[in-house]
Amino acid sequence: MKSYRKELWFNTPTRVALINITPEVEKAVQESGVKEGLCLVNAMHITASVFINDDEPGLHEDFKKWLEQLAPHEPTSQYLHNRTGEDNADAHLKRTIMGREVVVAITNGKLDFGPWEQIFYGEFDGRRPKRVLIKIIGE
Repeated sequence: MKSYRKELWFNTPTRVALINITPEVEKAVQESGVKEGLCLVNAMHITASVFINDDEPGLHEDFKKWLEQLAPHEPTSQYLHNRTGEDNADAHLKRTIMGREVVVAITNGKLDFGPWEQIFYGEFDGRRPKRVLIKIIGE
């Protein structure tokens, strides 16, 4: 069985961002040489997410608006976590809602997606370096 590991690094200029990382993951699958297996993609930070959905700008704006309604950033004083000196409690909650990772099957050397599926990095406390792990196993 083959195993391949790669990191993607992000430093978004905004606090919140949704980035399509499908091309980078597809490139990693090609680099791995795995034809049949599994691809794990996960955010390595507790205020960021990896998820699968449609690459449609209106939907992305809907996600941002919905998440802000569920866990608003302001007022930061509403969160006990922020008493530690942080101001990112909302980002922790948004990450929990959107998820930590995805696993996609690899078939015939390609990500085996359903219709419209793409992989996204969700940033909820940006403006600093963060990473995503890609781990591929198979034959």
